[in-house]
Formats: sequence, structure tokens, C-alpha cells
Amino acid sequence: MPHLFRLDASIRPDGVSVSRALADRFQHVWETEHPGAPVTRREVGLSPLPIFNAAQHGAAMTPEEQRTAEQAHAVALGQQLGDELLAADAYLFAVPLYNWTIPAGLHTWLDWMLTDGRLKVPGEEALAGRPAVVVHSRGGGYGDDTPRAGWDHAEPYLRRVLADVLRLDVTFVTAELTLAGVVPAMAHLTDLADESLRLAHRDAEDHARRVAELVIPGEGAIRIGDPARVTS
Repeated sequence: MPHLFRLDASIRPDGVSVSRALADRFQHVWETEHPGAPVTRREVGLSPLPIFNAAQHGAAMTPEEQRTAEQAHAVALGQQLGDELLAADAYLFAVPLYNWTIPAGLHTWLDWMLTDGRLKVPGEEALAGRPAVVVHSRGGGYGDDTPRAGWDHAEPYLRRVLADVLRLDVTFVTAELTLAGVVPAMAHLTDLADESLRLAHRDAEDHARRVAELVIPGEGAIRIGDPARVTS
């Protein structure tokens, strides 16, 4: 059955986080199209991985028999994260913009995940061509005609890693001005914010259907350790 991998990077819980709500909409449509299909979830916002350090960085390059306990754990964790990605047929990343870049929990996940050499062998990228959707929420406005055009450093960075390194086929769905309802200085932008959110939910649904039609079923779900979980 088709297998979806979902990652959430928001530090805000369900019912508050815009990126989680958009991802929920995508997942709901996906599960409607593929009833009973497995969904592996990786939570890096509310349950972040430990910070990556220098000893862990060199663990994979250290001969197995010479690794410390910390290095052995580091290699195992990197492989676990890689296994979660390799088991999936499609990918959903829910990513808010924090201080003009990606959340710290997501960056740490990337640091660990990229230690798995299976994912980025030049010319033999294991995930190449698989569809991925990033649902991206931004508190302000960062379009070409705004004062802070170009301040969103999350999207170009994620395109670099997900598309150029992992070779995923990446699409972004973006809701912006999400702080208009709580920041007095942005009150005049509330209507624009509401429209942006409406369109983002519509696009999340549309891309969920598109991706559901594109996937080539893999070998099924594999659950490999917490805090990832597989639901059906």
C-alpha cells in the first residue's frame, strides 16, 4: 500500500499551529484516497531530537569496532531516520517560518538524517523523483512586492536540501500573514490573511489528491523506533 511520511516542525500544538492544520488537511485527503494506508509521523517540533555534536558527526566514518557507545548510537539514529524516509512513497513536511528560517528542531533532524549515506550518493539518490509537499506557514508577508521580500530563508534552504540533495520532487503550499489576527499593527491585513489561509487549505487538498495518484506503492510500512509512529 502507498506509504506517507509526515514530519511536523512547529513548536505549537494541534489547534494552534497553522502548519499542522494544513498538514492535517493534506493527510485527511490522502487517507480518503488510500484508506488504511500507513502514515509514518516524525515529530521534531514538540519532541526534538538531541542536538548534533562533533563526536556524532564523525561516527559514520569511524570503523564500527572503534566506535564509542555515543558514536554507535549516533549511527543507529541516522539509519533509523533514513529507514523512515526510504520506507515511504510520498512525503509531507509541515514547516513554519521562525525568525526567517526553519525551526531548530527541523535543522537538527536534517543534521542527523543526512548522516545516512544511503540518501545522497551522487547519481544514485535513493529518494530521487518521489513526491514531497511542504506546507509552509509565515507570520508576515514575504512576496516580491513586500518590504521584506527575500527574508524567507526557509523555502530556498529546504528546496536546496530536499530537491537538490535528496532529489525529491518538491511542491510548496504557503499560508502567510498568519499573525494578522494577533498583532495589532497587522490588523488591516486580516482579510488578506484569511484569503491566504483559505487558498493554502485548498492547495493542500489539491496536492494531496495529485500525490495520491502519483505514488507507486512500496513494500509497506516499517515502524522503527520512537518518536516516529505509524498510523493507519
